[in-house]
Formats: sequence, structure tokens, C-alpha cells
Amino acid sequence: MSSTFEPIHLVGAIKGRGSASRMAHRFSADARGCFDDGWSSLDDTLGAPAAPPPTIVTGENAKSAITRNDSPDIYFDYGLNPYRGCEHGCIYCYARPTHSYLNLSPGLDFETRIIAKPNLAQVLSRELQAPGYQPRQIVIGSATDAYQPAEREWRITRAVLEVLHGCHHPLAIVTKGSGVERDLDLLSPMAAQRLAAVYVTITTLDPRLARILEPRAAAPHRRLRTIRALADAGVPVGVSVAPQIPFINDDMEQVLEAAAEAGARSAFYTVMRLPWELNALFQEWLAQHYPDRAARVMARIREMRGGKDYDANFATRMKGSGVWADLIAQRFQKTCARLGLNRQRVEMDETLFRPSLLAGQQSLF
Repeated sequence: MSSTFEPIHLVGAIKGRGSASRMAHRFSADARGCFDDGWSSLDDTLGAPAAPPPTIVTGENAKSAITRNDSPDIYFDYGLNPYRGCEHGCIYCYARPTHSYLNLSPGLDFETRIIAKPNLAQVLSRELQAPGYQPRQIVIGSATDAYQPAEREWRITRAVLEVLHGCHHPLAIVTKGSGVERDLDLLSPMAAQRLAAVYVTITTLDPRLARILEPRAAAPHRRLRTIRALADAGVPVGVSVAPQIPFINDDMEQVLEAAAEAGARSAFYTVMRLPWELNALFQEWLAQHYPDRAARVMARIREMRGGKDYDANFATRMKGSGVWADLIAQRFQKTCARLGLNRQRVEMDETLFRPSLLAGQQSLF
């Protein structure tokens, strides 16, 4: 599926932000872009450095905590996200189009207008105690990062972990944030009971690329230190090298080697996918940062999508299809085999779950 949004190339990159525009979302009646009126005003605008827009975090009480997943190509059943939007600003984030449902732009608004869920721990506690609830591993940060900068103040992820720790519920965390180290006092004892695992995303070891690809996430070398800290604390840790973007982050083997050396014991990847507005946002980013290879990058992405910018087919949306997708898969599999990654699957113990232990925690919230 190709997006109906055309990428806007006449915008300048904003330091510290992944997107450079508040691109209209798919439900908008109007879309705005740059226009040259013939008086050189457009040149003046593009030549001036743009002031980085501030991050605004607002609280909004959640009606539910656990999201159920029925997609056959996703390995977990339950997800949980303490925040909507993500200040890390990763230009490739597949969650960007979800901001459209808030009447906000998947571009700059996604990374500057963050919605925190301050009551999430209380709601989660009620859901876990509901009659008939069946425990399954809950993936924290399944859409947006639970350890983005807002967590330092709001501490919602910490409160959620305290609930899960209190009733012995299994969990996994996917993050780029070094803030996960703060919660080792909870994660380490849970890991000893086969109740916790963490997956750290490292898309590249190149700090220059990381600064424009995922501008407010922890630096690659810092994420490697996080892997080491987790492994030393006895927490099963894996590395995500997603997404793989042809001709952009071509150091997958080096990332896997560095992560394995730091203590990672498993790995996974996906290829770049461009649902909805993300298509135009990513092409805008390519035009800003890699104009010399933008056409080649998109040609390879389309090659992996049967000639389309994106195909939501469950069978291929994560890994793609065709020669280029096969090449990425072979590189990943051979490197993992050489490094001993994915030799043993982390099995969570769901039999330890005790919802009755939460009854005494209600007064804490």
C-alpha cells in the first residue's frame, strides 16, 4: 500500500528531532506545506536554523492497561505502554501513525506531545485481579519506549513493575533507554524466578547515524553498557537490530558482535516498514539526510514489498520477501549462529502468578 501523503522535501532538519515537520495526519481535512511566493522568503526560511520545539508531557488517565495482540506474526499476546508518543524521535517508528487518533501529527507532535498514563499501575492491578484472567508474558514498551525521558519524572514504568513484581507476573521489556538500569532491584530477582527479560534495541553502532535516526535515544555505546549491566545482574538480555534499512544501517553484523560481547544471548530483527503517514515522513527524512541515495533506499524497500512502499500482509510485513530480504535473513542467521545467539529460548514461568498478593497493594496507589 502506498501512502496518499506526498513527502515534503522543502523543510530543514531540526537538531535533536527525528521529524522535521508537523505533517498532516490521515484524518486531517487540510494539509500545509512550504510554498515559494517568488520573493525569496522560502530561501530565507530554509536558511535560518529552526529552534527545536519543546517537549510537552500531559497526563491522561488510562481506561485499560493491557492490550491484547492477535497478530500471527508477533510473538507475544499482551502488551503495555505507559506513554503515547515517544521523545526518542526515531524516524522509523511504526507507532508514529497512532498519534493520528489523538488529532496530532505523526511527525513532530509524536515526539514532542507525549501523553503519560499516571493511573496505569492502578488499572493494571485491577485487570490482573479480574476473574478469569490468564497470565501471559506482558511486553512493556510494545509500541513506544517505557524508558523515554518522561519516565524520570513520571515513574509510571516503575509503578507498573512494582505491580508485576508484587504478584509474580512474567514480563519482557523492549527499550533503547538506559533508564532500565534504575529498576534492576526489581528485574534481577524476577529474572532469577524466570519472570523477566529485557531486549535492547541497537540499530547501528555509528553515533553520527544514530543522532539523526533516533536523536534522543541513548547513544549506541551507552546501550551496550546497559546490556552489560543487565547481564551482570542476571537478567536475560537480547538485542533487537530492528529495523534493517537498506544502504542506511549496514553494520548489522558488527552490532550483533558487540551486543554478544556485552552479554546478549538472543537477537531479532525486522526490515523497514512504512505504514500510513510513516511512508511520507521517512521519505522526507531521506531527502534531508541522504538525498544521494534516497531513490536506491526506496527501490530496495519496494523490492522487499512486492513493488509497493508497504504491504501489511502478516506473512511478510516483518521480514519482507524477495532476494534482498533473503540476503538480510541469511546475514542475520549466519551471524547469530557464529556468535551463539538464540541457542536457548527464554521460557517464562507463568505458574508463579498470585493475583491475591495485589490486594494489599491497593492502598499504595
